[in-house]
Amino acid sequence: MRAVVQRVAHARATPGGEIGPGLCVLLGVAADDDEAVADRLAGKVARLRIFEGDDGRFDRSLLDTGSAALVVSNFTLIADTRRGNRPDFSKAARPELAGPLYERFCAALRELGVAVETGVFGARMQVELANDGPVTIVVETGGSDKPNG
Repeated sequence: MRAVVQRVAHARATPGGEIGPGLCVLLGVAADDDEAVADRLAGKVARLRIFEGDDGRFDRSLLDTGSAALVVSNFTLIADTRRGNRPDFSKAARPELAGPLYERFCAALRELGVAVETGVFGARMQVELANDGPVTIVVETGGSDKPNG
């Protein structure tokens, strides 16, 4: 699984939900991912310290700030671009696997206490956001807890 996590002042997916300050999470699911990977990545995203504390350092997480997450499915994050100019999506999970794992990731965030809004899985969406910082982090985990790719 791969997530592009952006700290935002606000974000909206159309169709889908909208948040104020928090994180916009673009989530890609790989063919070899499972529920344990989704749970592990959700925990990492929820605890990722990319919000500034009183001293200006990145010391606070979604859990610390009580901020929300907008989670948008994005299979193109699993693209392999090492060869040629056309991305290879063969390592991305098929929708029948990716959909439930996307939902599991969102549920795991909610179980940790994060308010979650979502896009619409499999839909063509417009995603609007105001990146705060900008702060953008790529977070990866796989079945062996090593980066995919």
